[in-house]
Amino acid sequence: MVEFAVVGHPNKGKSSIVATLAENEEVAISATPGTTRTADRFAFAIDGEALYTLVDTPGFQRPRAVLDWLTAHATNASSRPDVVREFVAQHRDDERFHDECELLQPILSGAGILYVVDGTKPYGAEFEIEMQILQWTGQPRMALINLIGEGDYLSQWQKALDQYFSIVRVFDAQRADFAARVNLLKAFAELNEAWRPPMERAVAALLEEREHRLQQSAREIADALIDCLTYREHRLVAGGEDAQSVARDLRGDLEHRVRLRENQARRTVQGFYRHEQMRADEVSLQLLDMDLFTAEGWELFGLSKTQLLITGSLTGAVAGLGIDALVGGATLLLGAGVGAVVGGVTSWYGGDELAKTRVLGNALGGDTVYVGPITALNFPWVFLGRAWVHHHLVAERNHAVRDAVSAQLSAGENLMDSITGDSRQALAKVMRQVQEKGRSLALEQQLAEGVAQLLALTPGQSDVEAERS
Repeated sequence: MVEFAVVGHPNKGKSSIVATLAENEEVAISATPGTTRTADRFAFAIDGEALYTLVDTPGFQRPRAVLDWLTAHATNASSRPDVVREFVAQHRDDERFHDECELLQPILSGAGILYVVDGTKPYGAEFEIEMQILQWTGQPRMALINLIGEGDYLSQWQKALDQYFSIVRVFDAQRADFAARVNLLKAFAELNEAWRPPMERAVAALLEEREHRLQQSAREIADALIDCLTYREHRLVAGGEDAQSVARDLRGDLEHRVRLRENQARRTVQGFYRHEQMRADEVSLQLLDMDLFTAEGWELFGLSKTQLLITGSLTGAVAGLGIDALVGGATLLLGAGVGAVVGGVTSWYGGDELAKTRVLGNALGGDTVYVGPITALNFPWVFLGRAWVHHHLVAERNHAVRDAVSAQLSAGENLMDSITGDSRQALAKVMRQVQEKGRSLALEQQLAEGVAQLLALTPGQSDVEAERS
């Protein structure tokens, strides 16, 4: 198995790169220099098989003193790796050179070198000393220009690094998406011909795992949506209670149950991508943190009134409904005298109330109020729109990011309008069948396939645009 030692000056993002490439949230990341004091190994594994290992190392502390010692003890260029080995052996217990010995040991044991610098800070001569020490080891090496701040000194760094490293790449550890990570792993294979086969296998396994995670996510989202579309609540009307009041309470219970299922699906999807610790509690997540049952959220994540009418008409979902009721905001009344329990969702979003409401008499006396299942035409589109954005943020998020996820969509965007052609009609048909017939294995499979096609797109990108790109 190929091993890479991630080395460099303190506080240049070494641990962030390890966390990103190992997909490990347990890697300690801190803005405080010197947080990493030992060389810790983090393997990237799929199904229990380790594909490569990243070694998180301390930063250089006394590189000038180390290079002076090496220079004083070297007799010729060919002896340099042995001199480095001798330095580590002699100074392993010397606290002054603890960090240098920790970072050099895995390299001397055969690890490739990933030297990390911050391209937003100026290049300085002190970094050249570190590069010379790494050069003395004789191990294959690559330089990674991380981007931590706001400055731009890429040109300076590129010219300096080209003198010491066969491959130099810009890699933003905090913002690198999946494609950037794959491209970097492909570059690792260029460092050493012997590493090419295992790194190519690692890339192939990662791509296969990526597709597997997408399919898993699609099945979970489809299952959650079917659950939400088939939930029902009911309660006996006690003496002195008003059926309207009971209906409102049951509507609240139904909404709460749906919210819980959506949150469960989100946590499950995050688990597929190894983001169990990901937070979603900052202002930056207002869009996805917006309550599922708000008019603003339905307009943002669902279909527009026009597209809802077109799609519903083509699938027969609006049969029997007047156009004015669908696009004009009229409230429809269902049940034995119980009005539509609309709450925060105005009726035009679904062309109907959120859920069926009925009051039925009991043989032993009294009435029972039934609320559900959800029949609002736009609800499944809103649910899928939210799941689509969440999945994209999770799938593209790397493991060096420790703040909350964020999403940006324009007000009034009607996210699901971007799904055009056969894809939307296929989704609309199967979702309508679920609303009418309930759960079945065939519908679960059809819906999961449609959701998988959706998740493969970037939110806001239509299937037509994806084909062109």
